[in-house]
Amino acid sequence: MIPLSYILLAMENRIPLYISLYEEGKLEERIKNLKEILKNCHLCPRKCGINRLKGERGYCRAGAELMVSSAFAHFGEEPPLVGYYGSGTIFLTHCNLRCVFCQNYDISHLGNGEVISVEQLAAIMLSLQRRGCHNINFVTPTHYVPQIVEALPLAIERGLRLPLVYNCGGYESLEVIKLLDGIFDIYMPDIKFLRPEHSERYCSAPDYPEVVKEVLKEMHRQVGDLLLDERGIAYRGLLIRHLVMPNGVADTEEVMAFIARELSPHSYVNVMAQYRPLYKAYQFPEISRRITADEYRAAVRAAQREGLHRGF
Repeated sequence: MIPLSYILLAMENRIPLYISLYEEGKLEERIKNLKEILKNCHLCPRKCGINRLKGERGYCRAGAELMVSSAFAHFGEEPPLVGYYGSGTIFLTHCNLRCVFCQNYDISHLGNGEVISVEQLAAIMLSLQRRGCHNINFVTPTHYVPQIVEALPLAIERGLRLPLVYNCGGYESLEVIKLLDGIFDIYMPDIKFLRPEHSERYCSAPDYPEVVKEVLKEMHRQVGDLLLDERGIAYRGLLIRHLVMPNGVADTEEVMAFIARELSPHSYVNVMAQYRPLYKAYQFPEISRRITADEYRAAVRAAQREGLHRGF
């Protein structure tokens, strides 16, 4: 186990953003504003408008309390997050996208997980820090943002000093992302599609393309390109994922052009090859198989043509 003193020494010149916000007394106001959204839930672009504090549930099926599926030192994430001792990953239950091809459908669709308090979440974050993890990586945090941020002061007061990672599907509320300015150090969104006919067919979200473009611009404004320390470990910035899918339905060429031209040619992009036809994907013939080697190579060439050179 890596001593806490080692972690603090490694981070001393790269203090996470949320520490300043906490010390300035501004974090409590953000918590208040975010919790207010739960009364008329519009944490994501679906804007269900239900009162989650009274037990109502919307599209994502999340309630007022946090549900966590698992928390552990993850060694399967991108190398700048994994480093030497793993990414402190917390898988949250439910999802606001509910893709038909979801690879974590048991968590996101079926709701497998355990209800925990914000005090327990703070304890989990501190436990991951004690294990030597390089960051706290929240997977699918969109619908639990108020509860996550509410747990932060409790963890900070007990010594939390790791960068926070916002690992999401890209279908975010711009209002909420702006409220997170100065809280999350690393944003790790997917860009799944850039054509509305595809996002509607597979995620029931025809507005996804326009939403994800505006959200990524705001994320990049807040944290910039991905920054690595002398060990190659990320401590701030934007890391983008794109899952290559069969028959070009992920709009890869358009995605790479957007990233390079409207965000930055120095963006860190993970062009992912691990698509498998899970959950309901077999009901859609065009995505009912794995991708081919040629399809993956074409995706990488599309990124290279746009001048993208980090990550894949």
